[in-house]
Amino acid sequence: KNKLKSLVEDAQKNMPKISHEVPRCLLTASSEFNDYDYCLPHLLDQDEEYKQYFISARDKGRYVIMDNSLHELGKAYNSKRLLHWITELEPNEFIVPDVWMNCAQTAAQAKYWKQFKYPKKTKLTAVIQGENKNQAYLCASLLQGLGYEKLCVSYGATWYNDFFPHSNEDMGKALGRVRFVQGLLKLDQLKYINFHLLGCSIPQEFGWYDNNPRIESIDTSNPVMAGLEDILYDDYGLNKKPKANMNDYFDIDFKKVDYLNVIHNTRRFKEIVKKHINN
Repeated sequence: KNKLKSLVEDAQKNMPKISHEVPRCLLTASSEFNDYDYCLPHLLDQDEEYKQYFISARDKGRYVIMDNSLHELGKAYNSKRLLHWITELEPNEFIVPDVWMNCAQTAAQAKYWKQFKYPKKTKLTAVIQGENKNQAYLCASLLQGLGYEKLCVSYGATWYNDFFPHSNEDMGKALGRVRFVQGLLKLDQLKYINFHLLGCSIPQEFGWYDNNPRIESIDTSNPVMAGLEDILYDDYGLNKKPKANMNDYFDIDFKKVDYLNVIHNTRRFKEIVKKHINN
């Protein structure tokens, strides 16, 4: 029994850090269910309350990962403003600009962003991109060769559905990323690389990684967006990705939010991630 208890405790220590992006009205409550804060830099320039939240997070010593806003804007945010906010906030991690599903341009950006000086506590991470799975594997190797020790894997590449065909496209996309990540974990040249999983189609995907300690962190607004649409996670998760995104709900009035839905889904999300630990 003592040995089993020790194994469970070790597994729990290796659980990835989890963060869910939230509308402005839920920022101050988000520490109840988020292990760290995930920052979208374009909002720092657009919204005073959002900016003040992350300044406060910095002052409190909260762990912060700063994105480059590609997913929200279609391209990475303005370089000068990114550099400004890195200096101002001193995030623990900064995800350097990437180019959607383009290996060569993403590798070029990753090399370009190595030239700047950063706060001592800020670690650079890079996103794996590629036109297909072969280009994505090549991109991962190129990023490792540039000295990146942590790589991000997006949920949304269209080729995931070719990599793992499924009648349910959201399920196929999730299974395609699982298959891709399992391949990354097996590559000898990446054996010292850790990973961050960006977003998701369906939450149960995160129960399929067997709590691998090299998957250090996860960010997804999925449980929050589902809750705002009055969709509750079942024991297994969801069959479909919620249609809403942060652009739809960032300005929502708190009076229109069923906070119990959000709490239910974020708790269930962690239960999904813990599934293999409990087993």
